[in-house]
Amino acid sequence: MTRPPSPPSFTTRSGIPLQASYGPDDVPADHRQVMGTLPGQAPFHRGGFAQGYRTKPWRIFQLSGFGKPEDENERIKFLLEHGETGFLMEHDRNTADHMYNVDHPDVVARREDVGQTGAVMQSVREVAICLDGIPIESTYGHAGGAVVQHAPFALAAYWTVAKRRGIPLETLGGTGQSDFFLTYLGCVTKQQIPTAAGLRLNADIIEFCSEHVPKWVPVSIAGYNGGDTGLNAYQELGAVIANAIEYLDEIKRRGRLDMATAAYRVAGVNFRTTMDIFEDAAKLRAARKAWCTLLRDRYGITDERAQRLRIHIVTAGSMMTYQQPFNNIVRGTLMALSAVLGGTQSLGVSGYDEAISIPSEHAHQMSVRIQQILQHETNLASVADPLGGSYYIEALTAEIEKRAWEFAADIERRGGFLATLDSGWLHGRARDNQVAWQQAENDGRQTVVGVTDFRGNSTPFEVDGFPGVNDAFDVALERLKAVRRERHEAGAHAALKRLEAACRGTDNVMPAMMEALDAEVTLGEVGDLFRDTWGDWQTPELI
Repeated sequence: MTRPPSPPSFTTRSGIPLQASYGPDDVPADHRQVMGTLPGQAPFHRGGFAQGYRTKPWRIFQLSGFGKPEDENERIKFLLEHGETGFLMEHDRNTADHMYNVDHPDVVARREDVGQTGAVMQSVREVAICLDGIPIESTYGHAGGAVVQHAPFALAAYWTVAKRRGIPLETLGGTGQSDFFLTYLGCVTKQQIPTAAGLRLNADIIEFCSEHVPKWVPVSIAGYNGGDTGLNAYQELGAVIANAIEYLDEIKRRGRLDMATAAYRVAGVNFRTTMDIFEDAAKLRAARKAWCTLLRDRYGITDERAQRLRIHIVTAGSMMTYQQPFNNIVRGTLMALSAVLGGTQSLGVSGYDEAISIPSEHAHQMSVRIQQILQHETNLASVADPLGGSYYIEALTAEIEKRAWEFAADIERRGGFLATLDSGWLHGRARDNQVAWQQAENDGRQTVVGVTDFRGNSTPFEVDGFPGVNDAFDVALERLKAVRRERHEAGAHAALKRLEAACRGTDNVMPAMMEALDAEVTLGEVGDLFRDTWGDWQTPELI
Protein backbone atom coordinates (compact mmCIF):
# COMPACT_ATOMS: atom_id res chain seq x y z
CA MET A 1 0.00 0.00 0.00
CA THR A 2 1.35 3.43 -0.96
CA ARG A 3 0.23 7.01 -0.53
CA PRO A 4 -0.34 9.35 -3.44
CA PRO A 5 3.07 10.62 -4.51
CA SER A 6 4.15 14.03 -3.24
CA PRO A 7 5.73 16.57 -5.58
CA PRO A 8 9.41 15.60 -5.95
CA SER A 9 12.05 17.56 -4.09
CA PHE A 10 15.44 16.99 -5.63
CA THR A 11 17.90 17.65 -2.84
CA THR A 12 20.39 15.62 -0.87
CA ARG A 13 19.47 14.52 2.63
CA SER A 14 21.33 17.61 3.84
CA GLY A 15 19.20 19.89 1.68
CA ILE A 16 21.76 20.58 -1.05
CA PRO A 17 19.81 21.24 -4.30
CA LEU A 18 20.44 18.71 -7.07
CA GLN A 19 20.42 19.37 -10.79
CA ALA A 20 19.12 16.93 -13.35
CA SER A 21 22.66 16.49 -14.69
CA TYR A 22 26.11 17.95 -14.22
CA GLY A 23 28.86 19.18 -16.50
CA PRO A 24 32.34 20.68 -16.16
CA ASP A 25 31.03 24.19 -15.46
CA ASP A 26 29.24 22.92 -12.34
CA VAL A 27 32.55 22.11 -10.65
CA PRO A 28 33.96 25.22 -8.90
CA ALA A 29 37.21 26.53 -10.37
CA ASP A 30 39.24 25.99 -7.20
CA HIS A 31 38.13 22.37 -7.06
CA ARG A 32 38.86 21.83 -10.77
CA GLN A 33 42.47 22.74 -9.98
CA VAL A 34 42.87 19.63 -7.82
CA MET A 35 40.70 17.23 -9.84
CA GLY A 36 43.74 16.10 -11.79
CA THR A 37 45.55 14.78 -8.73
CA LEU A 38 45.72 11.04 -8.27
CA PRO A 39 44.88 8.92 -5.23
CA GLY A 40 47.74 9.15 -2.78
CA GLN A 41 48.51 12.76 -3.73
CA ALA A 42 47.63 15.84 -1.68
CA PRO A 43 44.99 17.04 -0.96
CA PHE A 44 43.95 13.35 -0.80
CA HIS A 45 40.25 13.79 -1.66
CA ARG A 46 40.81 10.91 -4.07
CA GLY A 47 42.21 8.68 -1.33
CA GLY A 48 45.22 8.48 0.92
CA PHE A 49 47.09 5.81 -1.04
CA ALA A 50 47.78 5.29 -4.73
CA GLN A 51 46.77 1.62 -4.78
CA GLY A 52 43.61 2.07 -2.73
CA TYR A 53 42.25 -1.29 -1.54
CA ARG A 54 44.56 -3.32 -3.80
CA THR A 55 47.29 -3.44 -1.18
CA LYS A 56 45.16 -3.07 1.96
CA PRO A 57 41.43 -3.92 2.04
CA TRP A 58 39.31 -1.96 4.44
CA ARG A 59 39.18 -3.44 7.94
CA ILE A 60 35.97 -5.26 8.87
CA PHE A 61 35.40 -3.79 12.29
CA GLN A 62 32.08 -4.56 14.00
CA LEU A 63 30.96 -3.17 17.36
CA SER A 64 30.23 -6.07 19.71
CA GLY A 65 29.44 -6.59 23.34
CA PHE A 66 26.77 -7.54 25.84
CA GLY A 67 26.21 -9.33 29.12
CA LYS A 68 29.19 -10.67 31.03
CA PRO A 69 32.80 -10.39 29.81
CA GLU A 70 32.56 -14.09 28.87
CA ASP A 71 29.59 -13.30 26.59
CA GLU A 72 31.47 -10.50 24.84
CA ASN A 73 34.56 -12.68 24.52
CA GLU A 74 32.50 -15.39 22.84
CA ARG A 75 30.95 -12.92 20.38
CA ILE A 76 34.30 -11.34 19.48
CA LYS A 77 35.75 -14.79 18.77
CA PHE A 78 32.68 -15.65 16.69
CA LEU A 79 33.15 -12.53 14.58
CA LEU A 80 36.88 -13.10 14.14
CA GLU A 81 36.23 -16.69 13.09
CA HIS A 82 33.73 -15.49 10.50
CA GLY A 83 36.09 -12.98 8.91
CA GLU A 84 36.16 -9.84 11.02
CA THR A 85 39.66 -8.33 10.71
CA GLY A 86 39.58 -6.22 13.89
CA PHE A 87 37.38 -6.17 16.97
CA LEU A 88 35.60 -3.38 18.78
CA MET A 89 34.75 -3.89 22.44
CA GLU A 90 31.65 -2.40 24.03
CA HIS A 91 31.39 -1.70 27.76
CA ASP A 92 28.03 -1.70 29.55
CA ARG A 93 26.74 1.83 29.23
CA ASN A 94 24.78 1.81 32.49
CA THR A 95 28.07 1.58 34.35
CA ALA A 96 30.77 2.82 31.94
CA ASP A 97 29.17 6.03 30.68
CA HIS A 98 28.61 7.28 34.22
CA MET A 99 31.71 5.65 35.76
CA TYR A 100 29.56 3.77 38.29
CA ASN A 101 30.12 0.36 39.84
CA VAL A 102 27.11 -1.94 39.72
CA ASP A 103 26.31 -1.31 43.38
CA HIS A 104 25.68 2.38 42.71
CA PRO A 105 22.03 3.14 43.59
CA ASP A 106 21.23 4.37 40.08
CA VAL A 107 22.52 1.11 38.58
CA VAL A 108 20.79 -1.06 41.15
CA ALA A 109 17.51 0.67 40.32
CA ARG A 110 17.93 -0.45 36.68
CA ARG A 111 19.60 -3.80 37.27
CA GLU A 112 17.55 -5.46 34.50
CA ASP A 113 19.23 -3.17 31.95
CA VAL A 114 22.77 -4.03 32.99
CA GLY A 115 24.59 -5.89 30.24
CA GLN A 116 22.09 -4.98 27.52
CA THR A 117 24.41 -2.43 25.90
CA GLY A 118 27.83 -3.96 26.49
CA ALA A 119 29.71 -6.17 28.90
CA VAL A 120 30.11 -5.08 32.51
CA MET A 121 33.80 -4.42 33.19
CA GLN A 122 34.57 -2.72 36.49
CA SER A 123 38.20 -3.77 36.91
CA VAL A 124 41.14 -5.09 34.96
CA ARG A 125 40.06 -8.61 35.95
CA GLU A 126 36.92 -8.40 33.85
CA VAL A 127 38.75 -6.85 30.88
CA ALA A 128 41.18 -9.78 31.07
CA ILE A 129 38.23 -12.21 30.93
CA CYS A 130 36.83 -10.36 27.89
CA LEU A 131 40.19 -10.60 26.09
CA ASP A 132 40.99 -14.18 27.12
CA GLY A 133 42.26 -16.20 24.16
CA ILE A 134 42.15 -13.23 21.78
CA PRO A 135 45.57 -12.54 20.20
CA ILE A 136 45.70 -8.81 20.87
CA GLU A 137 49.40 -8.76 19.98
CA SER A 138 48.47 -9.46 16.34
CA THR A 139 44.83 -8.35 16.08
CA TYR A 140 43.79 -4.73 15.75
CA GLY A 141 41.56 -3.90 18.70
CA HIS A 142 39.32 -1.14 19.98
CA ALA A 143 39.42 -1.00 23.75
CA GLY A 144 36.00 0.59 24.19
CA GLY A 145 35.93 3.82 26.13
CA ALA A 146 33.67 5.65 23.71
CA VAL A 147 32.94 8.24 26.40
CA VAL A 148 35.51 10.89 27.28
CA GLN A 149 35.57 10.23 31.02
CA HIS A 150 35.61 6.45 30.57
CA ALA A 151 38.38 6.31 27.97
CA PRO A 152 41.38 6.57 30.36
CA PHE A 153 40.00 3.64 32.38
CA ALA A 154 39.22 1.48 29.34
CA LEU A 155 42.56 2.12 27.65
CA ALA A 156 44.59 1.59 30.81
CA ALA A 157 42.77 -1.68 31.50
CA TYR A 158 43.38 -2.99 27.95
CA TRP A 159 47.04 -1.98 28.05
CA THR A 160 47.49 -3.47 31.53
CA VAL A 161 46.18 -6.80 30.24
CA ALA A 162 48.72 -6.56 27.41
CA LYS A 163 51.58 -5.80 29.83
CA ARG A 164 50.59 -8.73 32.05
CA ARG A 165 50.83 -10.97 28.98
CA GLY A 166 54.31 -9.63 28.26
CA ILE A 167 53.26 -7.72 25.14
CA PRO A 168 55.33 -4.51 24.72
CA LEU A 169 52.98 -1.54 24.45
CA GLU A 170 55.04 -0.06 21.61
CA THR A 171 54.03 -3.04 19.42
CA LEU A 172 50.32 -2.90 20.23
CA GLY A 173 47.97 -1.78 17.45
CA GLY A 174 44.50 -0.45 18.05
CA THR A 175 42.36 2.57 18.61
CA GLY A 176 40.56 4.50 21.31
CA GLN A 177 37.46 6.63 21.07
CA SER A 178 37.12 9.18 23.91
CA ASP A 179 34.42 11.01 22.00
CA PHE A 180 32.59 14.21 22.89
CA PHE A 181 29.71 13.70 20.42
CA LEU A 182 28.20 10.64 22.10
CA THR A 183 27.38 11.69 25.66
CA TYR A 184 27.69 15.46 25.42
CA LEU A 185 25.44 15.67 22.35
CA GLY A 186 23.63 12.44 21.55
CA CYS A 187 23.01 10.32 24.65
CA VAL A 188 23.60 12.76 27.49
CA THR A 189 24.43 11.00 30.74
CA LYS A 190 23.28 11.93 34.22
CA GLN A 191 26.84 12.58 35.38
CA GLN A 192 29.96 13.32 33.39
CA ILE A 193 32.92 15.63 33.83
CA PRO A 194 32.93 19.14 32.30
CA THR A 195 34.14 19.44 28.71
CA ALA A 196 37.33 21.30 29.69
CA ALA A 197 38.37 18.39 31.93
CA GLY A 198 37.58 15.99 29.09
CA LEU A 199 39.85 17.97 26.76
CA ARG A 200 42.66 17.72 29.32
CA LEU A 201 42.23 13.93 29.55
CA ASN A 202 42.22 13.51 25.78
CA ALA A 203 45.36 15.63 25.39
CA ASP A 204 47.01 13.46 28.04
CA ILE A 205 46.00 10.31 26.13
CA ILE A 206 47.38 11.74 22.85
CA GLU A 207 50.73 12.60 24.46
CA PHE A 208 50.96 9.26 26.32
CA CYS A 209 50.31 7.26 23.15
CA SER A 210 52.90 9.24 21.23
CA GLU A 211 55.54 8.24 23.77
CA HIS A 212 54.47 4.77 24.89
CA VAL A 213 51.92 3.27 22.44
CA PRO A 214 52.95 4.73 19.06
CA LYS A 215 50.88 2.34 16.92
CA TRP A 216 47.69 3.20 18.79
CA VAL A 217 45.15 5.79 17.60
CA PRO A 218 44.57 7.62 20.92
CA VAL A 219 41.25 9.33 20.18
CA SER A 220 38.74 9.07 17.36
CA ILE A 221 36.49 12.02 16.67
CA ALA A 222 33.12 10.35 16.19
CA GLY A 223 31.21 12.44 13.72
CA TYR A 224 28.98 9.35 13.49
CA ASN A 225 27.45 10.11 16.87
CA GLY A 226 26.80 13.70 15.81
CA GLY A 227 25.26 12.53 12.55
CA ASP A 228 23.02 9.93 14.13
CA THR A 229 21.91 12.58 16.63
CA GLY A 230 20.73 14.81 13.80
CA LEU A 231 23.63 16.74 12.25
CA ASN A 232 23.50 16.57 8.48
CA ALA A 233 26.46 15.57 6.29
CA TYR A 234 28.23 18.92 6.07
CA GLN A 235 27.43 19.79 9.69
CA GLU A 236 28.90 16.45 10.78
CA LEU A 237 32.10 17.22 8.87
CA GLY A 238 32.20 20.83 10.08
CA ALA A 239 31.81 19.74 13.70
CA VAL A 240 34.59 17.15 13.29
CA ILE A 241 36.88 19.90 11.96
CA ALA A 242 35.96 22.10 14.94
CA ASN A 243 36.65 19.26 17.38
CA ALA A 244 40.04 18.61 15.78
CA ILE A 245 40.90 22.29 16.13
CA GLU A 246 40.21 22.06 19.88
CA TYR A 247 42.65 19.14 20.17
CA LEU A 248 45.39 20.65 18.02
CA ASP A 249 45.15 24.09 19.62
CA GLU A 250 45.38 22.49 23.07
CA ILE A 251 48.40 20.38 22.09
CA LYS A 252 50.04 23.49 20.65
CA ARG A 253 49.32 25.44 23.83
CA ARG A 254 50.84 22.70 26.00
CA GLY A 255 53.96 22.66 23.84
CA ARG A 256 55.04 19.11 24.72
CA LEU A 257 54.50 17.39 21.39
CA ASP A 258 55.54 18.10 17.84
CA MET A 259 52.47 19.35 15.95
CA ALA A 260 52.90 17.01 12.98
CA THR A 261 53.06 14.07 15.40
CA ALA A 262 49.99 15.36 17.24
CA ALA A 263 48.10 15.78 13.98
CA TYR A 264 48.87 12.21 12.98
CA ARG A 265 47.62 11.00 16.37
CA VAL A 266 44.18 12.60 15.85
CA ALA A 267 43.92 11.87 12.13
CA GLY A 268 41.77 8.80 12.66
CA VAL A 269 38.12 9.86 12.62
CA ASN A 270 34.72 8.21 12.53
CA PHE A 271 31.87 9.19 10.20
CA ARG A 272 28.53 7.65 9.36
CA THR A 273 27.01 6.85 6.01
CA THR A 274 23.28 7.00 5.32
CA MET A 275 21.00 6.04 2.46
CA ASP A 276 22.09 9.13 0.50
CA ILE A 277 24.84 7.15 -1.20
CA PHE A 278 26.53 9.84 -3.26
CA GLU A 279 26.31 12.61 -0.67
CA ASP A 280 28.06 10.49 1.93
CA ALA A 281 30.70 9.20 -0.48
CA ALA A 282 31.37 12.83 -1.42
CA LYS A 283 31.52 13.74 2.29
CA LEU A 284 34.41 11.33 2.83
CA ARG A 285 36.26 12.78 -0.14
CA ALA A 286 35.60 16.30 1.19
CA ALA A 287 36.77 15.26 4.67
CA ARG A 288 40.20 14.18 3.42
CA LYS A 289 40.65 17.39 1.44
CA ALA A 290 39.48 19.55 4.35
CA TRP A 291 41.83 17.78 6.77
CA CYS A 292 44.82 18.34 4.50
CA THR A 293 43.84 22.00 4.11
CA LEU A 294 43.39 22.47 7.87
CA LEU A 295 46.83 21.12 8.70
CA ARG A 296 48.58 23.03 5.94
CA ASP A 297 46.87 26.41 6.27
CA ARG A 298 46.22 26.68 10.01
CA TYR A 299 49.18 24.81 11.47
CA GLY A 300 51.77 24.83 8.70
CA ILE A 301 51.98 21.02 8.75
CA THR A 302 53.30 19.61 5.48
CA ASP A 303 54.04 16.06 6.65
CA GLU A 304 51.99 13.93 4.25
CA ARG A 305 51.68 11.13 6.79
CA ALA A 306 49.80 13.50 9.08
CA GLN A 307 47.83 15.01 6.20
CA ARG A 308 46.33 11.64 5.24
CA LEU A 309 43.06 11.42 7.14
CA ARG A 310 42.13 7.88 8.18
CA ILE A 311 38.41 7.18 8.23
CA HIS A 312 36.28 4.57 10.00
CA ILE A 313 32.62 4.28 9.02
CA VAL A 314 29.64 2.92 10.90
CA THR A 315 26.49 2.70 8.82
CA ALA A 316 23.63 4.72 10.28
CA GLY A 317 21.83 2.80 12.99
CA SER A 318 19.08 5.41 12.85
CA MET A 319 18.26 4.29 9.30
CA MET A 320 17.38 0.79 10.50
CA THR A 321 13.66 0.17 11.07
CA TYR A 322 11.88 -2.32 13.30
CA GLN A 323 9.15 -2.63 10.67
CA GLN A 324 10.09 -5.23 8.01
CA PRO A 325 13.58 -5.58 9.53
CA PHE A 326 14.99 -7.73 6.74
CA ASN A 327 14.83 -4.61 4.55
CA ASN A 328 17.71 -3.43 6.72
CA ILE A 329 20.06 -5.94 5.08
CA VAL A 330 19.61 -3.95 1.87
CA ARG A 331 20.03 -0.69 3.73
CA GLY A 332 23.22 -1.89 5.40
CA THR A 333 24.62 -3.02 2.07
CA LEU A 334 23.93 0.29 0.33
CA MET A 335 25.34 2.36 3.20
CA ALA A 336 28.44 0.15 3.20
CA LEU A 337 28.75 0.66 -0.56
CA SER A 338 28.72 4.42 0.01
CA ALA A 339 31.55 4.10 2.54
CA VAL A 340 33.65 2.01 0.17
CA LEU A 341 33.07 4.34 -2.77
CA GLY A 342 34.17 7.18 -0.49
CA GLY A 343 37.38 5.36 0.45
CA THR A 344 36.95 4.37 4.09
CA GLN A 345 39.79 2.49 5.83
CA SER A 346 37.54 0.46 8.13
CA LEU A 347 33.85 -0.27 8.30
CA GLY A 348 31.16 -1.55 10.61
CA VAL A 349 27.70 -2.38 9.25
CA SER A 350 24.73 -1.95 11.58
CA GLY A 351 22.85 -5.15 12.34
CA TYR A 352 19.53 -5.64 10.56
CA ASP A 353 17.86 -6.06 13.95
CA GLU A 354 19.41 -2.92 15.46
CA ALA A 355 16.04 -1.19 15.83
CA ILE A 356 14.84 -4.19 17.87
CA SER A 357 17.84 -5.13 20.02
CA ILE A 358 21.58 -5.37 20.09
CA PRO A 359 22.70 -7.51 17.13
CA SER A 360 21.88 -11.17 17.28
CA GLU A 361 24.55 -13.64 16.24
CA HIS A 362 22.94 -14.01 12.83
CA ALA A 363 22.65 -10.25 12.30
CA HIS A 364 26.31 -9.83 13.21
CA GLN A 365 27.26 -12.59 10.78
CA MET A 366 25.25 -10.90 8.02
CA SER A 367 27.04 -7.59 8.68
CA VAL A 368 30.38 -9.34 8.14
CA ARG A 369 29.10 -11.17 5.05
CA ILE A 370 27.91 -7.90 3.49
CA GLN A 371 31.45 -6.56 3.70
CA GLN A 372 33.00 -9.78 2.43
CA ILE A 373 30.69 -9.80 -0.59
CA LEU A 374 31.63 -6.20 -1.36
CA GLN A 375 35.33 -7.03 -1.01
CA HIS A 376 35.38 -10.27 -2.99
CA GLU A 377 32.48 -10.36 -5.44
CA THR A 378 32.07 -6.84 -6.81
CA ASN A 379 35.49 -5.68 -8.10
CA LEU A 380 35.05 -2.58 -5.94
CA ALA A 381 38.54 -2.99 -4.51
CA SER A 382 40.28 -2.95 -7.89
CA VAL A 383 40.30 0.79 -8.58
CA ALA A 384 41.01 3.64 -6.18
CA ASP A 385 38.38 6.41 -6.11
CA PRO A 386 36.09 5.00 -8.84
CA LEU A 387 33.86 8.08 -8.54
CA GLY A 388 36.71 10.50 -9.25
CA GLY A 389 36.13 12.80 -12.21
CA SER A 390 32.35 12.53 -12.13
CA TYR A 391 31.07 16.08 -12.54
CA TYR A 392 28.30 15.33 -10.07
CA ILE A 393 30.58 13.84 -7.42
CA GLU A 394 33.23 16.52 -7.79
CA ALA A 395 30.64 19.31 -7.58
CA LEU A 396 29.03 17.67 -4.55
CA THR A 397 32.42 17.14 -2.88
CA ALA A 398 33.25 20.83 -3.33
CA GLU A 399 29.84 21.97 -2.03
CA ILE A 400 29.98 19.78 1.06
CA GLU A 401 33.49 20.98 1.86
CA LYS A 402 32.46 24.63 1.44
CA ARG A 403 29.44 24.22 3.71
CA ALA A 404 31.48 22.26 6.25
CA TRP A 405 34.02 25.06 6.52
CA GLU A 406 31.19 27.56 6.99
CA PHE A 407 29.70 25.45 9.77
CA ALA A 408 33.10 25.06 11.45
CA ALA A 409 33.61 28.83 11.24
CA ASP A 410 30.20 29.38 12.85
CA ILE A 411 31.23 27.08 15.70
CA GLU A 412 34.49 29.01 16.15
CA ARG A 413 32.64 32.33 16.25
CA ARG A 414 30.56 30.91 19.09
CA GLY A 415 33.63 30.07 21.16
CA GLY A 416 34.66 26.74 19.67
CA PHE A 417 33.43 23.17 19.64
CA LEU A 418 33.31 22.66 23.41
CA ALA A 419 31.57 26.00 23.92
CA THR A 420 28.77 25.00 21.53
CA LEU A 421 28.30 21.79 23.53
CA ASP A 422 28.24 23.75 26.79
CA SER A 423 25.72 26.28 25.43
CA GLY A 424 23.41 23.78 23.72
CA TRP A 425 23.82 25.45 20.33
CA LEU A 426 25.04 22.27 18.62
CA HIS A 427 22.19 20.30 20.18
CA GLY A 428 19.75 22.80 18.72
CA ARG A 429 21.06 22.27 15.19
CA ALA A 430 20.70 18.49 15.56
CA ARG A 431 17.17 18.90 16.94
CA ASP A 432 16.13 21.15 14.05
CA ASN A 433 17.20 18.51 11.53
CA GLN A 434 15.46 15.72 13.43
CA VAL A 435 12.21 17.69 13.41
CA ALA A 436 12.52 18.53 9.72
CA TRP A 437 13.25 14.92 8.77
CA GLN A 438 10.32 13.58 10.79
CA GLN A 439 8.03 16.19 9.25
CA ALA A 440 9.12 15.12 5.77
CA GLU A 441 8.10 11.55 6.60
CA ASN A 442 4.81 12.68 8.13
CA ASP A 443 3.70 14.80 5.19
CA GLY A 444 4.76 12.34 2.49
CA ARG A 445 7.84 14.11 1.15
CA GLN A 446 10.12 11.28 2.32
CA THR A 447 9.40 7.61 1.78
CA VAL A 448 10.75 4.95 4.14
CA VAL A 449 9.87 1.55 2.73
CA GLY A 450 7.90 -0.55 5.18
CA VAL A 451 7.31 2.44 7.48
CA THR A 452 5.60 5.23 5.59
CA ASP A 453 4.77 3.22 2.44
CA PHE A 454 4.72 -0.35 1.14
CA ARG A 455 3.83 -1.52 4.61
CA GLY A 456 1.71 -4.62 4.08
CA ASN A 457 0.25 -6.60 6.94
CA SER A 458 2.57 -9.57 7.20
CA THR A 459 6.05 -10.79 6.36
CA PRO A 460 7.07 -14.39 5.61
CA PHE A 461 9.72 -14.35 8.34
CA GLU A 462 9.89 -12.72 11.73
CA VAL A 463 12.92 -11.43 13.59
CA ASP A 464 13.01 -12.32 17.25
CA GLY A 465 15.93 -10.09 18.13
CA PHE A 466 18.58 -10.79 20.71
CA PRO A 467 17.15 -12.75 23.66
CA GLY A 468 18.96 -10.57 26.19
CA VAL A 469 20.92 -11.40 29.33
CA ASN A 470 19.66 -12.23 32.78
CA ASP A 471 22.70 -12.70 35.01
CA ALA A 472 25.04 -9.82 34.11
CA PHE A 473 24.16 -7.73 37.16
CA ASP A 474 24.44 -10.56 39.68
CA VAL A 475 27.75 -11.82 38.33
CA ALA A 476 29.18 -8.30 38.17
CA LEU A 477 28.15 -7.61 41.76
CA GLU A 478 29.85 -10.76 43.01
CA ARG A 479 33.00 -9.93 41.04
CA LEU A 480 33.05 -6.43 42.48
CA LYS A 481 32.87 -7.86 45.99
CA ALA A 482 35.68 -10.29 45.15
CA VAL A 483 37.96 -7.51 43.91
CA ARG A 484 37.39 -5.51 47.07
CA ARG A 485 37.97 -8.57 49.22
CA GLU A 486 41.05 -9.95 47.47
CA ARG A 487 43.07 -6.96 46.24
CA HIS A 488 45.89 -5.40 48.24
CA GLU A 489 43.80 -2.64 49.77
CA ALA A 490 46.66 -0.41 50.89
CA GLY A 491 48.23 -0.62 47.43
CA ALA A 492 44.96 0.20 45.71
CA HIS A 493 44.37 3.14 48.05
CA ALA A 494 47.89 4.49 47.47
CA ALA A 495 47.52 4.17 43.68
CA LEU A 496 44.20 5.99 43.82
CA LYS A 497 45.80 8.84 45.79
CA ARG A 498 48.56 9.16 43.19
CA LEU A 499 45.93 9.26 40.46
CA GLU A 500 44.12 12.01 42.34
CA ALA A 501 47.34 14.02 42.62
CA ALA A 502 47.87 13.71 38.87
CA CYS A 503 44.29 14.81 38.15
CA ARG A 504 44.56 17.82 40.45
CA GLY A 505 47.99 18.74 39.12
CA THR A 506 49.50 19.01 35.65
CA ASP A 507 51.16 15.61 35.25
CA ASN A 508 49.88 13.29 32.56
CA VAL A 509 47.17 11.15 34.18
CA MET A 510 47.80 8.00 32.16
CA PRO A 511 50.86 6.61 34.02
CA ALA A 512 48.96 6.94 37.30
CA MET A 513 45.84 5.46 35.66
CA MET A 514 47.88 2.45 34.50
CA GLU A 515 49.23 2.00 38.03
CA ALA A 516 45.72 2.28 39.49
CA LEU A 517 44.28 -0.34 37.14
CA ASP A 518 47.16 -2.69 37.87
CA ALA A 519 46.37 -2.22 41.58
CA GLU A 520 42.74 -3.22 40.79
CA VAL A 521 41.18 0.14 41.46
CA THR A 522 37.58 -0.08 40.21
CA LEU A 523 35.56 1.87 37.68
CA GLY A 524 33.37 3.51 40.29
CA GLU A 525 36.35 4.59 42.38
CA VAL A 526 37.89 6.36 39.39
CA GLY A 527 34.51 7.93 38.62
CA ASP A 528 34.16 9.21 42.17
CA LEU A 529 37.66 10.67 41.97
CA PHE A 530 36.84 12.44 38.70
CA ARG A 531 33.63 13.87 40.15
CA ASP A 532 35.39 15.06 43.31
CA THR A 533 38.14 16.67 41.24
CA TRP A 534 36.20 18.31 38.43
CA GLY A 535 32.52 18.22 39.33
CA ASP A 536 29.71 17.56 36.86
CA TRP A 537 28.95 18.97 33.43
CA GLN A 538 25.89 21.19 33.45
CA THR A 539 23.48 19.92 30.81
CA PRO A 540 22.49 22.88 28.62
CA GLU A 541 19.08 23.97 27.42
CA LEU A 542 18.70 23.80 23.66
CA ILE A 543 19.11 27.06 21.75
